[in-house]
Amino acid sequence: QEAKSETFYLKHQQERKMAKSYSTRVLTFLMLISLMAVALNLLSTAEAEINKKKPRRDVPLVKGLSWNFYQNACPKVETIIRKELKKVFKRDIGLAAAILRIHFHDCFVQGCEASVLLDGSASGPGEQSSIPNLTLRQAAFVVINNLRALVQKQCGQVVSCSDILALAARDSVVLSGGPEYDVPLGRRDSLAFASQNTTLTNLPPPFANASALIADFASRNLNITDLVALSGGHTIGIAHCPSFTDRLYPNQDPTMNKSFANNLKRTCPTANSSNTQVNDIRSPDVFDNKYYVDLMNRQGLFTSDQDLFVDKRTRGIVESFAIDQKLFFDHFTVAMIKMGQMSVLTGTQGEIRSNCSARNTGSFMSVLEEGIIEEALSMI
Repeated sequence: QEAKSETFYLKHQQERKMAKSYSTRVLTFLMLISLMAVALNLLSTAEAEINKKKPRRDVPLVKGLSWNFYQNACPKVETIIRKELKKVFKRDIGLAAAILRIHFHDCFVQGCEASVLLDGSASGPGEQSSIPNLTLRQAAFVVINNLRALVQKQCGQVVSCSDILALAARDSVVLSGGPEYDVPLGRRDSLAFASQNTTLTNLPPPFANASALIADFASRNLNITDLVALSGGHTIGIAHCPSFTDRLYPNQDPTMNKSFANNLKRTCPTANSSNTQVNDIRSPDVFDNKYYVDLMNRQGLFTSDQDLFVDKRTRGIVESFAIDQKLFFDHFTVAMIKMGQMSVLTGTQGEIRSNCSARNTGSFMSVLEEGIIEEALSMI
């Protein structure tokens, strides 16, 4: 009997040890799985960060532009601009959207040549006086001129205002949470601004439908995906009531969410109200893909926004961008680089302004400028 009891005891002890060993192995396995999950998450995060910083240089460049145009003449130009804009946006993040909008309005009128920055002259009012540009923030123009002064202090008069604006627009995107991308440089500044009529007819109005926008963008060698991606710039910034109240008064646009429309009516009690409304109700100061989520919920502000979801040709792209932010970012960077090369002046065309809001006095080109052009062209 004692022998049986001892055998039972030993067997019981062995089973306990085996159970404990099994539990330990299971616990160890679960811990390893958890550690692997954490490691994979860290790798994924690191990869996402690398992808965000990865320069995009697979877009064809027009003759005269290059990725390293100022590598010898002003190698710190991008550092100077970003450092200053970090300070500016810390005080007023709304200026990021304002600068991005100026870049759009510059490129769409007579090319990315900083003509929108010019003040009016004896020959007539500048582009800023045209109706679509009346709501461009004057504080943003001041920022660009301040950047001009900082860059010129460091490098001399070698970096154009149009390049400064293009870099500032890129940094406005990045510092608002958007994608990092390289900007091809080498633009020159125009010698004249466009007429009021030219400015008006070249800027897509907020009441344009998808068909009009597709045709307009196609005439600029921008495709449907470029159109939808660039429209995503409305993920930050504000709009003035008169730019969208045609969808509220006298009758509400049936493509607009009723609750959203009622909120807009409180913000804009009349069609000509001077109040403003954020473009993206979900994350107005963050550059993300929520703009497309707004469109899917019929909460787009302009006709030119909401019709991108209504029209079958663009709807699928809107849905894809709403689901996949990285996809939106990838196409946005391509579209920005393409847009930033529209009708640029290069080589000896135009000038490099000392003051972005005025033409240089005299039409001569400095010896320094000539040297920069020759050096840059040799690298292309």
